[in-house]
Amino acid sequence: MSNFAAQLKTEISRIAKKESRTQAAVLKKAQTTHRAEIADLKRRIASLEAVVRRLGKTAARPIAPPQEEDEAQGLRFRADGFASLRKKWGLSAAQMALLLGVSNQSVYHWETGKSKPRAAQLQAIAAVRKLGKKEVAARLAQHATEPAEA
Repeated sequence: MSNFAAQLKTEISRIAKKESRTQAAVLKKAQTTHRAEIADLKRRIASLEAVVRRLGKTAARPIAPPQEEDEAQGLRFRADGFASLRKKWGLSAAQMALLLGVSNQSVYHWETGKSKPRAAQLQAIAAVRKLGKKEVAARLAQHATEPAEA
């Protein structure tokens, strides 16, 4: 009888090992797919974090206050019109810059169309546009005397 019991025991252990191997193979396959999915998710997270960083940098840039846009909404700017106004008054780019309170380079870039004035600068241009040639000369003379007084 012990021989029969020993054979039964070995047969049971053989079948158990066979079953455990098939179960382990299924688990290994599942583990491999899960690892691949985790790696894919990590790549997606990294790309999304890069997008968030990029968006964070653009959001960190100062944005002009909305009231400036509302005030300058009706104002238009044409580079050739601005240049012809300056030439009509007989002003240099430096004099026009002094009159508007901007740099000489800004006037140059506006006239060549490389950039456009901001809303506040559009307001200043609109105010200066309403002046006559004598008023412009008077303001420039006033600006020329101010640094000497300071």
